[in-house]
Amino acid sequence: MRLESIYISEMNNQDQHKFLPKRIILVRHGESAGNLDGSAYTTTPDYKIPLTPDGIAQAKLAGTQIRDVISDSGKLRNWKVCLYVSPYERTRSTLREIGRSFPRKRVIGVREECRIREQDFGNFQITERMKVIKETRERFGRFFYRFPEGESAADVFDRVSSFLESLWRDIDSRLHYDPSDDLNIIIVSHGLASRVFLMKWFKWTVEQFEYLNNFNNCEFRVMQLGDGGEYSLAVYHSDEEMQEWGLSAEMIADQKCRANATRGVMMEKCPWYLDHFFDHLDTDSDDNEDAKKTVS
Repeated sequence: MRLESIYISEMNNQDQHKFLPKRIILVRHGESAGNLDGSAYTTTPDYKIPLTPDGIAQAKLAGTQIRDVISDSGKLRNWKVCLYVSPYERTRSTLREIGRSFPRKRVIGVREECRIREQDFGNFQITERMKVIKETRERFGRFFYRFPEGESAADVFDRVSSFLESLWRDIDSRLHYDPSDDLNIIIVSHGLASRVFLMKWFKWTVEQFEYLNNFNNCEFRVMQLGDGGEYSLAVYHSDEEMQEWGLSAEMIADQKCRANATRGVMMEKCPWYLDHFFDHLDTDSDDNEDAKKTVS
């Protein structure tokens, strides 16, 4: 079942609108030993790479910043969080530090989720060999290039897509919370997994994905419900931020449309990246046929 269709009836029903999470926040882990020194992967399995002291500090700060976002700097009282985390050491440690900003009563659930783990680059990674492999990836294309003994971004896309379906089932039936509360889903993951999450959600093309910049350590993206019941990056983030992340003018326009569309007219009002698939769309012949029918 396509996740975009699961809540199609809710999008047109104001009473159901309140049962959707207000925000879905994607967070990359803090600085890890591997970010600081790539040779760490030659002796330590990727999933065991720890945070650095700076990474721990970044995660604590991110927790404070995220709490300010969802509580409107302490002005709102009726909010809750549910968290999903990659099983890697650096993401779990990031989660622990972020969690220091949330009182126990605000957290309605935490779940480890293997499908949002880091892209698999193979087992122990020899530094010089990985340098050559990554140079080859740049020539081949980041989305489809599969690491020897590892994954491509396309593989990660498939498992993240599966996670999205499970996420909606959790929201629909497994997360028990007061509908009057603002529910915030926080996903603590990795740079590539977060980018393909956004790609899947917003139906970005492979070409558009190739231009996306990675998240910085402990940087986060806020997908927030707009007035029409569609999630958008443009509710919280500025045009300048989205441009820095690699979104094109067309992608930014789509985000703003999602943020501002009136309920029920999203599909009619917002563009579908037609120029990515057609050199031109000639409507003159159809228009002429319609005119002839009208005259006759």
